[in-house]
Amino acid sequence: MERLLNIRIEKLPEGVYLATSDELQGLIAQGRTVTETLEIARDVARKLLEAQSQDKEVDYLQPIADEFNYSLVIGQ
Repeated sequence: MERLLNIRIEKLPEGVYLATSDELQGLIAQGRTVTETLEIARDVARKLLEAQSQDKEVDYLQPIADEFNYSLVIGQ
């Protein structure tokens, strides 16, 4: 089942991007581009959720609704 996880992405002074999440403790991902950062964050989130699900059911993340907003990043 797919679920929504809110993450925050910020550009650091060094020119790289950092992703963190208030909803999933321990999620930290860094990449050279937003796309790379999102890919790494997705992998880290999966691993963290797998580790948590061994201990208990992960039910605090919202299931994806039939309709939702998504910010699409487009490079030029």
